Amino acid sequence: MAVRGVRGATTVSEDKPELIREAARELMEEILRRNHITDFDDVISAVFTTTGDLVSAFPAEAARHMGMNSVPLLCAQEIPVPGSMPRCLRILLHINSDRSPREIEHVYLRDAQRLRPDLRSAQ
Repeated sequence: MAVRGVRGATTVSEDKPELIREAARELMEEILRRNHITDFDDVISAVFTTTGDLVSAFPAEAARHMGMNSVPLLCAQEIPVPGSMPRCLRILLHINSDRSPREIEHVYLRDAQRLRPDLRSAQ
């Protein structure tokens, strides 16, 4: 097995705790589903980032509520690049996997699909 990174991003319509947790849960579930991850023991760690306009909740709370209680989780803020997508939440998931890098499916939902139109998972 190799260590692989899986990326994902989504957007949130407003800075409300329930919307941040809902978007994070939806994105995490889709990353897990598309990459056939059924056991949290295969998850090494996860990094969650949000743009500076999402400050009302930690998106990692969604992963904890899903049962990732033994997985190291970290939240951080994206650098404030002028013109970047607002209200954006990103996840970088580190996993143990037998899949090749080309088989890993990165997930972009909602308005974040515009970030990576080159990926089939953003369609």
